[in-house]
Amino acid sequence: MRRRDLPGVIPVFPLPGALLLPRSRLPLHVFEPRYLAMLDDVLKTDTRVIGMIQPNAVAGRDGDPGLHRIGCAGRITQFSETEDGRYMLTLTGISRYRVLEEVTGFTPYRRCKVSWDGFERDQATGAEGDEGFDREALMRLLNRYFSARNLSADWSALQDAEDELLINSLSMLLDFAPEDKQALLEAPRLETRRETLVTLIEYALRGGGGEEERMQ
Repeated sequence: MRRRDLPGVIPVFPLPGALLLPRSRLPLHVFEPRYLAMLDDVLKTDTRVIGMIQPNAVAGRDGDPGLHRIGCAGRITQFSETEDGRYMLTLTGISRYRVLEEVTGFTPYRRCKVSWDGFERDQATGAEGDEGFDREALMRLLNRYFSARNLSADWSALQDAEDELLINSLSMLLDFAPEDKQALLEAPRLETRRETLVTLIEYALRGGGGEEERMQ
């Protein structure tokens, strides 16, 4: 999507732990009434853009949680409706954005005025590279992580994936805390995201970051 086509006000979907990154795909199952209404409205637009965003601990409007300042917008590229009125859809990441202010209005879902400035790399057509990427070192680390959690993986697909696809997919799929997902989102470059990802995996392997530990 061209920069001039990016809307200045977008509907936002606050979903803890759900991470969308540019040029990546996020499947969603939508059933809550206000977000069903959001999808009905978005599907009538030319852009079909939704802003994914992480809630934060600060109180927001009308009892809703506050929102982090940076999210990532995606375009609905696949969707289907179930017989009982739920939606199954896929968002393809377009660009990160910065929240300027929340817009009040008559919609049951939340909307924000946003800025796309500073995220020009996201809006480029080609994938972002990472010159310092040591793929073999990451594969060894992932093997330890997956073994520790009894997880399986398609290692040939991981080995063959482009740098951006591999790093972003792992950032989205691995089980990190919402604040860690936000750190991965806000990484200014792919290299920084890869370094953050490695740090989080190493921390998890040392016994940190478990759900039980975070709750104490």
